[in-house]
Amino acid sequence: MQRSLIPPREPQHEPIRPPMVYIEKRLKWEYKQLARNLKKEGTLSDEELNALGAEDWEMSGVAQQLHLTYYYFKRQIEK
Repeated sequence: MQRSLIPPREPQHEPIRPPMVYIEKRLKWEYKQLARNLKKEGTLSDEELNALGAEDWEMSGVAQQLHLTYYYFKRQIEK
């Protein structure tokens, strides 16, 4: 008895075409970088993060290099 490892072909269907979403206005962003020496200062506290959030800053990334940690924030600006 021979068995095939290839599954049977599925019937061909029309390709799925997701709806187009048009954006009238391009978003503009400004950025902020904070560097902290973890041996001397530690990480950002809840109070510091909440203060940044109150100013509409949103964390967009974190990078670490030896004892330095870089925090990256962004917020939308009107133009």
